Amino acid sequence: MNGVYLDYNATTPVEPEVLDAMLPYFSVEFGNAASIHTPGQRARAAVETAREQVAALIGARPPEIVFTSGGTESDNHAIFGIAGQPSRPVSSSRNADSLPHIITTAIEHEAVLNACQALEKSGVRVTYLPTDREGQIDLDELRRAIRPETVLITVMHANNELGTVQPLEEIGRIAKERELYFHTDAVQSAGKLPIDVNALQVDLLGLSGHKFYAPKGVGALYIRGGTRLRQLLYGGHHQRGFRPGTENVAGIVGLGKAAEIARKSFVGDAQRVSALRDKLERGLLTHVPHSRVNGGARPRTPNTTNFVFPGIEGEALLIALDLKGLACSTGAACSSGAVEPSHVLTAIGLPPEEARASLRFSLGRHTSEEEIEFALRVVPATVEQLRELSPTYPKVAEAR
Repeated sequence: MNGVYLDYNATTPVEPEVLDAMLPYFSVEFGNAASIHTPGQRARAAVETAREQVAALIGARPPEIVFTSGGTESDNHAIFGIAGQPSRPVSSSRNADSLPHIITTAIEHEAVLNACQALEKSGVRVTYLPTDREGQIDLDELRRAIRPETVLITVMHANNELGTVQPLEEIGRIAKERELYFHTDAVQSAGKLPIDVNALQVDLLGLSGHKFYAPKGVGALYIRGGTRLRQLLYGGHHQRGFRPGTENVAGIVGLGKAAEIARKSFVGDAQRVSALRDKLERGLLTHVPHSRVNGGARPRTPNTTNFVFPGIEGEALLIALDLKGLACSTGAACSSGAVEPSHVLTAIGLPPEEARASLRFSLGRHTSEEEIEFALRVVPATVEQLRELSPTYPKVAEAR
């Protein structure tokens, strides 16, 4: 790419080794993995190798991995598959207390939030746990939220906008004690943080390949053995019936290769990237008056920082930076162009004007020291230019 790319939480480039592994399955190895002839069985072997690679990344058994189209499908399958949808809307003749109940958080990705909201329309009850100013939930509030009719706890591993990491091991212990299913959206943590599904005691986990250098359009859902999950799609008997349809062999091979690379390199990547992230934070806090880091006081993914620059519009800053060759984000890529401020930032207590004045910078495996130095030249100068045009900034500065 031309310019500097600091939006790795939105998507990542496909690694050359991943692309090399995929290419044969677009051409010479084009067999259908469900076919019993030799070309089909070579494709099947490639899919099963990828299943082993993905399982190894998260400490699972290969049969517990189901390939999907990405994180949204994985999360939706986990939530709808456990809570289901009542066969008819709530009526006065039904006992509301017998309806399923889900516990989630106010800062989940829309793949989880919108799934829960859709279930609410059919009568399922949902509790949205608040978070502190850093984006982490209170475990005592989680315990108090559990009801006799609770069937599922769904809490993301790492937040896509803040990078804040939730205490999954403790949440898993609570879920286990109360015999509840526990799902986590690990889209932003897989390949960046160590994950052991058994240590975390999660029953369901969603991940997406394009967040860790695999292609877009492929992901996986971990389903712990023995989990009673409803089938959502109907067709052939692929993947034990959990996900019928001809497998995306090339994409799956790419996901497996990316998982293998991540498992071997994420410790070194995390150390290097977190040092660059910290350098970026120190520089911006020093050279941009009144700037602050959102969620910086809690454990975070090593590559993510979210800044508020009071007195400006984050979208105007994003566009100005893009024109100067720096790509970043105002929040989740899935919500870009939204009129409302980030639901994550308002949930942690930011007023709307500060939520709209925030930008996310997310680094990756290919981020260089020179790129961070470029950002430290461009961002402060651009913020200053925009503040000079802002009628609100002088008031903000005086208030501080």
